[in-house]
Amino acid sequence: MMTHKEFSIPFSGLKQGKHEFEYTIENKFFESFEYHEFHEADIDISVTLNKMSTMMELEMHARGTVNVSCDLSNEPYDQDLEANLELAIKFGDEYNDDNDEILIIPHAEHQINVAQYIYEMLVLTVPQKRVHPGVLDGSLQSEALEKLAELQPKELKIDEEDIDPRWDALKKLLTDK
Repeated sequence: MMTHKEFSIPFSGLKQGKHEFEYTIENKFFESFEYHEFHEADIDISVTLNKMSTMMELEMHARGTVNVSCDLSNEPYDQDLEANLELAIKFGDEYNDDNDEILIIPHAEHQINVAQYIYEMLVLTVPQKRVHPGVLDGSLQSEALEKLAELQPKELKIDEEDIDPRWDALKKLLTDK
């Protein structure tokens, strides 16, 4: 994994108050984490660091698109992304990131690298089930969808005469809820 030096924010030289940072994420960012689910990525990240006397607040906002494959048709499409992450940064004796909302860093630390937080925020924003918009509205034509429609189970027609009469007693127990 790369160190992602461009995502390090040196807070020791900053004055108290809010500071803005902008990043553009492309697919090579995800490849550096050995994550190969995206074909392409174009995401803009804005990071606001609010430095206070005893702690810092980090707010990240992401907006953009990633090109992924549909889980049903395997056709690539652009998935829109929008994500937010807020993180409180406190100082302590040793590094501790056990809590998702609070990061404790050593007093001697002078910078924070936000690459891991950006990566996790973006990967968790993409839906687990990725469905091409053309599948949802019926406009996508693909061999995979045609094969799925062909293999879909047919409706089973049952004659009332073929049913074993012993099941009639159970049918009386059915109620409409």
